[in-house]
Amino acid sequence: MLKEFREFAMKGNVVDLAVGVIIGAAFGSIVTSLVGDVIMPIIGAITGGLDFSNYFTPLSKAVTASNLVDAKKQGAVLAWGNFLTLNFIIVAFVLFVVIRFMNQLKRKDEASPSPAKPSREEELLTEIRDLLKKS
Repeated sequence: MLKEFREFAMKGNVVDLAVGVIIGAAFGSIVTSLVGDVIMPIIGAITGGLDFSNYFTPLSKAVTASNLVDAKKQGAVLAWGNFLTLNFIIVAFVLFVVIRFMNQLKRKDEASPSPAKPSREEELLTEIRDLLKKS
């Protein structure tokens, strides 16, 4: 069973998937930082200082706080402002751009196939032909 597991774990697809998950997690934190630290402050400046992350709807009458952190301590809240930060749309767009770029590179590689090296037999035949032409 251990041998089968090792063979399964070392298959190319499993290793590629593991690398993809790790890169995806790192990519997610980069996009979260991009949204939270770059894009949302710009949107906040344009909209007059709105802080979308503080928008919520209380789901309990016990919630009386005016900011999200305190409201979560008081009870259940629906933090819909965090949803408006558009993380998903930005991640999807960035992935679209990356995949589009990779597809363009792939098309260029397919469009310009390298000439195949002649086989040893073809090389010998070419040499014989050239020698016959000289004589």
